[in-house]
Amino acid sequence: MEYNILIGGEAGQGIDTFANLVSKVLKRSGFYIFTNYDYMSRIRGGHNFIQIRFSDKPVFSLKSKFDIVFALNEETIILHRNNLKNNGIIFVDNEILKNDSSLYHLPLNEIAKNLKNSKVATTVGLGVLIKYFGLSDDLGKNVVNDEFPDSIREINITALSKGFDLIDKKFNLSTKNDENIILNANQAVALSAIAAGCKFYCGYPMTPSTGVLSYISSHSDEMNIFVEQVEDEVSALNMALGASYAGVRAMTGSSGGGFALMVEALSLAGMIEVPVVVIDVQRPAPATGFPTRTEQADLQFVIHAGHGEFTRMVIALKDVEDAFYQTARAFNIAEKYQIPVLLLSDQHLADSLKTVKPFDFDKIDIQRYISNEESITDEEYKRYKITPTGISPRILPGKIPGQIVLVDSDEHDEYGHITESADIRKSMVEKRLKKLEYLKDEIQEPLFIGKENPENLVIGWGSTYGAIKEAVENLVDEGISVGALIFGDIWPLPTQRLLELSKNAKKIIDIEQNATAQLESLIRQEALIKSTHKILKYDGRPFSIDEVYEKIKEVLS
Repeated sequence: MEYNILIGGEAGQGIDTFANLVSKVLKRSGFYIFTNYDYMSRIRGGHNFIQIRFSDKPVFSLKSKFDIVFALNEETIILHRNNLKNNGIIFVDNEILKNDSSLYHLPLNEIAKNLKNSKVATTVGLGVLIKYFGLSDDLGKNVVNDEFPDSIREINITALSKGFDLIDKKFNLSTKNDENIILNANQAVALSAIAAGCKFYCGYPMTPSTGVLSYISSHSDEMNIFVEQVEDEVSALNMALGASYAGVRAMTGSSGGGFALMVEALSLAGMIEVPVVVIDVQRPAPATGFPTRTEQADLQFVIHAGHGEFTRMVIALKDVEDAFYQTARAFNIAEKYQIPVLLLSDQHLADSLKTVKPFDFDKIDIQRYISNEESITDEEYKRYKITPTGISPRILPGKIPGQIVLVDSDEHDEYGHITESADIRKSMVEKRLKKLEYLKDEIQEPLFIGKENPENLVIGWGSTYGAIKEAVENLVDEGISVGALIFGDIWPLPTQRLLELSKNAKKIIDIEQNATAQLESLIRQEALIKSTHKILKYDGRPFSIDEVYEKIKEVLS
């Protein structure tokens, strides 16, 4: 059982609230949900829409065809009618395209006017959808009761009931116990940072990364976290480095344009060897690009960001669940190796709600790598002591009597004093880069999906995971020899599984949301493997399952 709903209209018509209510009703009915938000960078007007795909089995991405289009304006009908399934239905208000008998007209605004609150028209629509699928109106009332303040709760419950009475039910969906949670990747990242012991987060609001900042901020008092909205991203990373130097776990984040402003401070992190976690929630660029759209075009930038050579790690988040567990892992790795760990997400992940099993907080193992007094064997503490691994003992300033923690942005000796010695410079560069060899032991191989030792190998990374996963599984069900490797750890690049599977693959198909196949370029550099075909998308919209499936079929034929 699976259905796909599109809710569309203008910004300011309450689309987000409508979709949120529908999603929560479906989630509480025990269904698995995936939502995709497509919205313009404006407060009012323009065309916005939200897709809600739900099923009695887990779903991982969006589909192109709809069972229901709930149109709050005429433009939604014009733009999406062709994507309606043959037996689909379009719900509209009575005043929209009155003479079109193919539409299901409803007195949404009339009821809202009679209730003397125009905003409850979408709550009337919620009642319609609940009845259409044969769900309980009590469930809808419970959601309304939880989501609205006292001042407008009763009027929305009335609007829901009136919508429920407008139509007859088409389906009689069975519900089950609701044991799952629903959230987006920004919320999962924020929740994981809190669970991992982050005590300092700062950032400048930049779509689509702002959700991380706002979620942590909303829980900062109860979790004893210092959150600062800074004046710009230059300040953000520098402040995070200061907090980390003082001993707390620190994080900052932005989108690509903001991350660009952090680049000088990123090099500072490499020079002073202070751990920090930074998330880049990508959107189309260059410059300010498409503020509310999605893309995967920052990969090569993030891997090479910062002047000079130093060790860093880059992790691409694949979905909501992965975002939770990988963010906590990033804090441990950053602290163990005293390096910046960079998380790559994007607008598609940031805004898409997904149903997942409750997170297992027992898997969040907070590992603090702080040296104590007994481990300092030198009479005078060497902050940058040369060791076999390149990792020096790290103590916190003011914690061990008589020991001073020196840091310097210029080249320095083992103690932290500025130097211009050629020999010391050479040894310090080698020390910082030596961490990379040991960091490779931490790297996770890409996730494999599909038929073992396939004749056709698909390669993807990050948020393309969901669409590739379902498309490949459908192809395997059809008897096609195809498998996919989805990269999460990007730098250092894991190559073992790729080298194994590429030997037998007749076709290697690279799928990315950028114009230059940035992962494929990295794979050619690191593994000397070149794809035979590329499926690239860079219009600001995410891949759908149908799109990936059809394009792979084209390649295979």
